[in-house]
Parts: sequence; structure tokens; C-alpha cells
Amino acid sequence: MALHPVLETVTNRIIQRSKPSRGAYLAHLEAARVKGGPQRGTLACTNLAHGFAAFPANDKLVLKEIKKPSVAIISAYNDMLSAHQPFERYPEIIKQAVREVGAVAQFAGGTPAMCDGVTQGQPGMELSLFSRDAIAMSAAIALSHNMFDSAVYLGVCDKIVPGLLIGALHFGHLPAVFVPAGPMTTGLSNSEKAKIRQLYAQGKVGRAELLEGESQSYHGAGTCTFYGTANSNQMLMEVMGLHLPGAAFITPNTPLRDELTKAAAQRAAVISDQGNEYIPVGHVVDEKAIVNAIVALLATGGSTNHTLHLPAIAKAAGIVIDWNDFDELSKVVPLLCRIYPNGEADVNHFHAAGSTGFVIRELLAAGLLHDDVTTILGKGLSKHCAEPFLGEGDKGVVFKPSPAESGDEKVLRKHDNPFSPDGGMVLVQGNLGRAVMKVSAVKPHHRTVEAPALVFNSQEDFMDAYKTGQLDRDFVAVLRFQGPRANGMPELHALTPALANLQDAGRKVALVTDGRMSGASGKVPAAIHVSPEILAGGPLGLVRDGDIIKVCAETGTLEALVDSAVWHARSMAHADMSINQIGMGRELFSMFRNSVCEAEKGATTFPLPSPIGTTVGLHDKEPVGNTVPGSDEDFSTKKAT
Repeated sequence: MALHPVLETVTNRIIQRSKPSRGAYLAHLEAARVKGGPQRGTLACTNLAHGFAAFPANDKLVLKEIKKPSVAIISAYNDMLSAHQPFERYPEIIKQAVREVGAVAQFAGGTPAMCDGVTQGQPGMELSLFSRDAIAMSAAIALSHNMFDSAVYLGVCDKIVPGLLIGALHFGHLPAVFVPAGPMTTGLSNSEKAKIRQLYAQGKVGRAELLEGESQSYHGAGTCTFYGTANSNQMLMEVMGLHLPGAAFITPNTPLRDELTKAAAQRAAVISDQGNEYIPVGHVVDEKAIVNAIVALLATGGSTNHTLHLPAIAKAAGIVIDWNDFDELSKVVPLLCRIYPNGEADVNHFHAAGSTGFVIRELLAAGLLHDDVTTILGKGLSKHCAEPFLGEGDKGVVFKPSPAESGDEKVLRKHDNPFSPDGGMVLVQGNLGRAVMKVSAVKPHHRTVEAPALVFNSQEDFMDAYKTGQLDRDFVAVLRFQGPRANGMPELHALTPALANLQDAGRKVALVTDGRMSGASGKVPAAIHVSPEILAGGPLGLVRDGDIIKVCAETGTLEALVDSAVWHARSMAHADMSINQIGMGRELFSMFRNSVCEAEKGATTFPLPSPIGTTVGLHDKEPVGNTVPGSDEDFSTKKAT
């Protein structure tokens, strides 16, 4: 199938836009590579002796001989996160699997892994977004010993997978295989859980009933089963070719899950620079892979958090994307999935209906994915149109073609019979700045709201107004000082039940904020990630109570309908943010708040790669000058001379 012209146009624009920084990145990658030999070959004897001192004799011998690859294990395990608890068993599985192919695996380091479900509405949530950059740095520390020839990354949730991938890309000369843990089994349905939350917000059920409902929904090991950021991560890792096919949604602690983990570990060893299939992650994640990720996000109704994470991931690989790219692709990418909150099904139902391989095949058939990319399996994304099964005697993994037909067309459809002709993620812009809206779960008659502004400086202020009956009217809630510079850009899930209740009661309501709503954003229109934020000079600080605000997903409008002279005569609003800077560790993250770039550029503290010898601004300027030599072509055949 020929490429869709919009896909081709957007990809070419990104390639041209990224030439200086991508060229610099590839040059750095090549400079870091020890061609044809183990990375530890550069270490002095004392360094190397430290690196294997505590290892078993046979593994120590392999490392000492400097002939076979060493695989790093980087894990975000902790047993508070249900999605990450299964990783407790993985290191030993990986070590044994790697020994079977003549290599050695070492636990290189752990990274933080906070749960947004636990910190939701709490001060700790203000560390959440910045934890992504801390995770990237933790991964870099683990790899900085230069003992390793490839790595497996154990992570699932929210900021954790993006952080691990950013860290991996800063060691882009090393192959990387991402290893998931899978979703928990289905408990209380997501729609029933949402209903209980709305009843609690109305005061019709108590805390005991709410806790019981939540406990029935989040009940065991594995990822939460709704299609939020964690499960969107897993979809994108597959479409970017960083997982084994179909690995994302196999439940934890099952024989197939363990066999997939073994196979992933062995693949990481095979694709190191010591073999004939060298596949460094810096070449897997190229411009086409990033475009593929955007398309898959849109086609599945994935998390809005990835309008932050994908720009940050791309930047780590020297690639520059913006929200125009998302917006243009969204107009032509059909919605193929209905997974909660965009439908009734959970990810287990989606997996049973056809899963990731079905989605990849349908998008390839529509000309909406690049097949000519490199994945951990080699050339061609079509290799990932497959699903895994246990092999003979329940040992090993065999891959079979994904089903030709959907198992449930209420959940998963072909590209020529989509739920919607577009991806449901919209760029809105105007005199309030630029923002994203996810409208795949918003009914058409709710996608335009024109109403007076009610301005709040915190979600607590909003909830106080709701509980005291002050919000029984048409309005646009303008929730400001929620951006990364202000308070770390926490998610604002606490607002969702209240806004949904008001909408259900017939009120026209919308939300405009420089904060986040994440993958749980649902049926209420919300213009989020407003960029630039007030502390970066953004115009959201000029809004006053009573201003008529127009939010329209159909026309891409985000406007305060205020006379221009009045608007420009106003002074910028101020708020005391000192309470958001102390306590629960927030004081330790001041360096992140002070150096973070705007949301559209990824809300990250890391700069674009730049050519050696040039000086560029941390965020606001792309590298200048000629493109640094470097090519994605034929890297697997390059060997030391």
C-alpha cells in the first residue's frame, strides 16, 4: 500500500526540521560505539575487576575474556506499583536466559517508579512529570560504567517507560529491548468504577463504598486495565519495534509471560555489536518510528500525556516534533479502537479481540505506518503483525499471524470500517495559547463550549466551589498555575467526576488548563497543556472571571472573547507558589521547575543534541550550521577495521 500523502508530508517535514540535531545525535552515537567488540574492552583492568568481582565464576570468566556480550538489566521494580511488582522475578529469568546464548546479564541499576494512582490529588503528584527525567538520569547512571553491550528495560507505567527510553537513547549505540509485565486480570468494569466515583462526588455513596469499588477494580498484580498512559506506553513500544510482537498485554505470572521475557533477554544479547545483527536503539528510534508512534496513539485513542512524552523522546534522539504534527495526522488517522475511557472494553478485551498486531497490520494496509523501519527483529514493521503462543511442551515462544478479523467489532475494527474517520486528538489555539484536546470520548454536541470563565488557582479551589453548589451553571473552568514551571504539572483527575456530573445535569462546561488530565480524560471537553504557561509569559494569566471563553474542537479555537484593548491593558496574574515548593520532596525538584521547557517541546529539562563545538540554548534554539555527518543507513554492517 502506498503511503498516505499526509503521513509522507509530515514525515518529510520532521526529517528536514531535525537534520542538524539528528545528524549531531548520530555522530555522538557512532563516537560512543566500540566497533565489533565488547564495550568493557575499553576499561582498565582495575575497572573491569570491580565490574565482575561479585559474579559467579562462570559468568566472571565470560566477562574476563572480553569476547561475549554483557546485557544490562535496568529495572523500575517496586512492589507498591501493581504493574511493576511482577518484575521482582525477572532478573533471574533474564540472567539464565542470557547464559543459554553464551552471554552474561548483570543487574545494572534500578530507577524510581512512582504511581500516579497513589499520588493523584496529593502533593507527591507534583513530582510525577519530573520523575520521567529523573528516571532517564538513573538509567544513564546505570549504563555509565560502560560494562554493557545491550540492555533490557523493565518498566510499564506513565512517566517510567518514557524516562527509560530517554535514558536508553542517550546510550543510543547500545541495543535496547523493552520488557513489559502485562495487565492485571479484569475486575470491576471501568464504567462501573466511574459511576461509583460520580456518585461519591455527588455525596450519594460514602467512602466505604468508594474504596470497595476501587479495590474491586485495582485488585491484583499488573497494569490498570483502562487505556491510560501506562497501556498507551505498551502500545507505542510495540509500534516502535522495541517489544517482541504481542508482548504488551499478556498477563503477569503466566508461562507465556515468562517465556516472552526469556526470548526478549536473548534477543538483546543477539543484537549486540558482537553478532551479525547489530541493532542499536538510536537507529530503531528514527523519524519514521516517531511518526509511527504518533499514528498508533491516535488510532487507538491513547493518552494525551504522549503529546508531552513523544516530543521529549524524539528530542533525545535528535528529532523535533510539535503539536501541528499530531493535529495533521489526527485528521487522517481513523480511530480503530474503543477501549475505556473511549469505550466500555478494557485492555484484556482488546487483546482478546486482536491486540496490537491487528492494529499494526490495519494501519500498514491503510498506508498510515512506515513499514521500512528497523525494529529489534530487523528490517520491517510488518514482522510485528503477529501474536505469541507457547511452543511445544509449553516451552519457548512461537509467533503466529495476527487474526485477519476482529474478534469483537465493538472494540476493534479494520481501517475501512473505523469508529471515527479521525484520531480524535485536536490542536486548539488562539489568544490563550496552544493546547491539545482529546475528543474521541466527547460527544459531538459537547465539542464546542462558549461560556463565562470561572478562574481557579488550584484543583482544591475548584472542588470547594463544586461542593458548595457554586458551579451549577454554564462555565469554562480556567485552572491556571498548573504548568511544569509552576508546580510540576500534576494530573487533575479529581475534577473529572465533578465536571461529568455537571455535564450530565445539562450544563455546558469545559476545562482550560496548563495542567494535565492524562489518559483518563473522558467525556468532558478539556483544553489541556496550555502552552506557554503563565510563568513562561503565557496569556492564560490575563483571563478574569466572567470573560467569555470559546473552546471549539471543530474549528481548533481557544479564545477569550475580550476586546483587544482591554485584553492588552491587563496585567499578568500572580499566585503564591511557595506552598508548592516545600514538602513531600518538592524542594529537591526546584532545578527541574527552573529549567523545564514548555509543554509542546516535551516539558523536559534536557536539550537537543548539538554538534560538538557549537553552543546552543538549552531549549529554545535548534543547532545551527552544517549537518554533522551521520547516517541511519547500513549501520549493522559497519565494523572496526
